[in-house]
Amino acid sequence: MTLLITGGTVVGPAGPYAADVLVDGETIAAIFAPGRGPAEGVETLDATGKYVIPGGVDAHTHMELPFGGTFASDTFDTGTRAAAHGGTTTIIDFAVQRTGEVVQDGLAAWHGKAEGNCHVDYAFHMILGGVDDDSLKAMDQLVTDEGISSFKLFMAYPGVFYSDDGQILRAMQKARENGSMIMMHAENGIAIDVLVQQALSRGETDPIHHGITRPTQLEAEATSRAIWLADVAKDCPLYIVHLSASQALEQVAAARNQGRNVFAETCPQYLYLTLEDQLGAPGFEGAKWVCSTPLRSRHEPHRADLWRGLRTNDLAVVSTDHCPFCMKDQKELGVGDFSKIPNGIGGVEHRVDLLYQGVVDGKLSLARWVETIATTPARMFGLYPRKGVIAPGSDADIVLYDPNGRTRISVETHHMNMDHSAWEGYEIAGKVDTVLSRGTVVVDSAGNYHGRKGHGQFLRRGLSDYLV
Repeated sequence: MTLLITGGTVVGPAGPYAADVLVDGETIAAIFAPGRGPAEGVETLDATGKYVIPGGVDAHTHMELPFGGTFASDTFDTGTRAAAHGGTTTIIDFAVQRTGEVVQDGLAAWHGKAEGNCHVDYAFHMILGGVDDDSLKAMDQLVTDEGISSFKLFMAYPGVFYSDDGQILRAMQKARENGSMIMMHAENGIAIDVLVQQALSRGETDPIHHGITRPTQLEAEATSRAIWLADVAKDCPLYIVHLSASQALEQVAAARNQGRNVFAETCPQYLYLTLEDQLGAPGFEGAKWVCSTPLRSRHEPHRADLWRGLRTNDLAVVSTDHCPFCMKDQKELGVGDFSKIPNGIGGVEHRVDLLYQGVVDGKLSLARWVETIATTPARMFGLYPRKGVIAPGSDADIVLYDPNGRTRISVETHHMNMDHSAWEGYEIAGKVDTVLSRGTVVVDSAGNYHGRKGHGQFLRRGLSDYLV
């Protein structure tokens, strides 16, 4: 099918400009000055009054992740359909290797979960739950043969995913050799476990104590340690996931000021939600917002600092860390013991809208909005220019965004497989209007869904295009 998107304002890293976009099959064929495109033999899609942006790239999701005695409630089917509704046309999920397992077996298991079930395109990072000689060799093989060019390690969760400093250093050295990226969950899990046990022994069992026992100092300390270990590994590319605290951001900014290949993401929950207002909700209600790293105090400048970090590029990407759990039978596993609440918030459907609210509020430019939700994650993780940009030859993953629309978020209207919404009642001064995935309209301007399970393709990624 040949489709001409007319009358819109294309937004890219260089800013907004009026243009018509020609889609031929699954790719963008050309960009024309307004009214200069072909007049015959094409279908037209009127984008008057709307922004024409690249489909969102969510670089951090966890569909069907086993955690805390249960599984994330979104499958690759339900989660990628919800992503499409929210203007995200590519996700990068995490395949999992646990200690003692073969890395390639973990990757094969995730291919089995995703293949034929995704509504939008997808790729994988690899979680290394056990760093040894075999897993280090597997890193080379995944980079060379499997299109997996990023590996996640954990300084948290002793006994589950935790890697000690020696293991982290070895993985970083290997990544430096093969050009891949190390992604780090940066919290001092050993110290956190001490604080958790002390809190429980005092009878402090409510959800708010999840946040109190994971203080900002232990995120900052782990972030700093990861940065110095990457330095020892001869400037191994390092990406800090779900950064939530001002002190951790200071460590990243200091490294970047030295020209280091250190990058970080934050998530919408850290830009808007707080420990007191959400985790501290009455009774067990706060369990809805239990995630790690945790929400931070509204009495400290974390949210303002994170928005500033997005403007200065000390925070390069906004992902969701989408890992949803229902309250019933899942979050409720932690009634009477906050440490047993499955960690995760659902948000893959709302990231594009929530970051656009930052544009409305004067915290981000239009260009920076598109960079953080699409262009930079595509560049960071080896998908550019196939993804993340409106340009000839790129996949026709395109979102028409209506700045005059409004979006009210609610469990009654979202498409994620959850029995609650972490964003209940939020209203956004903007709206995802129409969504194309590889040239196919999957969501129309009336909100009707036209996508299908199995449309999404696995993406073999190259090396990062974002290193200094």
